[in-house]
Amino acid sequence: MVMQRGGCIYIVTNLTHSVLYIGVTSDIITRIWEHKNKVHPKSFTAKYNCTKLVYYNFYPHIEEAIAAEKILKDRKRESKIDLINKFNPEWKDLYDGLANE
Repeated sequence: MVMQRGGCIYIVTNLTHSVLYIGVTSDIITRIWEHKNKVHPKSFTAKYNCTKLVYYNFYPHIEEAIAAEKILKDRKRESKIDLINKFNPEWKDLYDGLANE
């Protein structure tokens, strides 16, 4: 039997919300911690200080999350902003809520 792990797409931004980064992971808490602590200092998110989690969505299978990430990346910025506004109208950093669950 093959065990399948779920996945999550997420959007992080910088303090001025001028940059949006879309990612996919099977461990969102660890991945956002890595963004916040610039574990990969030469990465896009480290360069543009994208440390604020403003959107996420879980999927039962990682393949579904990867497919959703591709669709989301193809959308225009306005569509991504609308998605964030519906999910998180105050653009709060959602990381603490996840880490404390």
